[in-house]
Amino acid sequence: MGTRVSYPAEVKVKAVKMRIAGVPVKEVLRQLNIRNYTQLKTWMKWYKNGEMHRFEQPVGKQYSYGKGPKYETEMERVQAENRYLRQQIEVPKKVQRVGEEVVPEIAVQLVEEVKEAIPIYELCKHLGIPRSTYYRWKKNLQNERSAHVIERKIGELCRSMKFRYGYRKITALLNEEIHVNHKVVQRVMKKYGWQCRVKMKKRKKTGQPYHIADNLLQRDFKADFPLQKLVTDITYLPFGQQQLYLSSIQDLFNGEIIAYTIGDCQNTNFILDTLNQLPCLPEGCTLHSDQGSVYTSYAYQQKVKEKGITMSMSRKGTPADNAPIESFHSSLKSETFYLDGLKYTTTAIVEQTVEDYIHYYNNIRIQAKLNNQSPVQYRQLAV
Repeated sequence: MGTRVSYPAEVKVKAVKMRIAGVPVKEVLRQLNIRNYTQLKTWMKWYKNGEMHRFEQPVGKQYSYGKGPKYETEMERVQAENRYLRQQIEVPKKVQRVGEEVVPEIAVQLVEEVKEAIPIYELCKHLGIPRSTYYRWKKNLQNERSAHVIERKIGELCRSMKFRYGYRKITALLNEEIHVNHKVVQRVMKKYGWQCRVKMKKRKKTGQPYHIADNLLQRDFKADFPLQKLVTDITYLPFGQQQLYLSSIQDLFNGEIIAYTIGDCQNTNFILDTLNQLPCLPEGCTLHSDQGSVYTSYAYQQKVKEKGITMSMSRKGTPADNAPIESFHSSLKSETFYLDGLKYTTTAIVEQTVEDYIHYYNNIRIQAKLNNQSPVQYRQLAV
């Protein structure tokens, strides 16, 4: 014999009203989670015979016509009513509709918290769910492979990374605990709107070239060892009380930012300060930049030669020739200022935000091309 299900009186009354309103039987059963048609048929019979009091009777309990449950004294009846009303206050209903929209995790957590004071069947009654449903949800949540657990872990990872990661990186982090197909992660992130924020597109600049050095990289951004190929560029930081600039140098071996300067004036001394931060470089090191006026200046050219660096330059109006550092600057703004909505703030906050992000980018932020490791981790393992 199957498990007998006790439905709350509210469910029975609602089912009868829906049938009277002309709602099809299958729709009533689906919306209210009623097992079979015979139960609905019995409730309709009680309603037509004027036996509405029978809606309150438990499963297997029969009462005489016109009578409800009996109490020995009036005090017992009042105590039972007070207990019922108190439970309705202590056990908040999470949704308006019965059963269908109850959140499993919240329902299980709620029952676990108050089951010592209130019986589980009473809690399930107030939540509008069968007791068997509660036990099924509890079993699923204890299983680390259940859909609810996987969705929760994906959400936690997306929020912890401030929605900077796409489904591939989230999958890589999730696979450290449990193996999940990337298509599942992509579907869940799309379902809840947890996708990585889209970067803003920029117009291609045009103009006449000012040639100083040949393009030695030729968009070959792969390096065999650290400090073999470097790229540098300057970007605007128009988010504070004054216009700031960021000059940075990136190692193409692992994408690490090895030198950077934040300043309010874009001049030769500004980029020389960044250049002077470079460590001892191996022979044949190449430094690639665009043809900006600061990079074509005499002081910069001389400093590059003193360090024994081979200079390389992009073609005019072709930022794709210096794509890695352009991508870094785009990620910095997209994952901090644009993501957090920092359109206008203090200069100190802008500087601190950039410094924190560069530390995060070098030491924490994983990259698929680095076998899902951060730049520093990749360099340490390579060494």
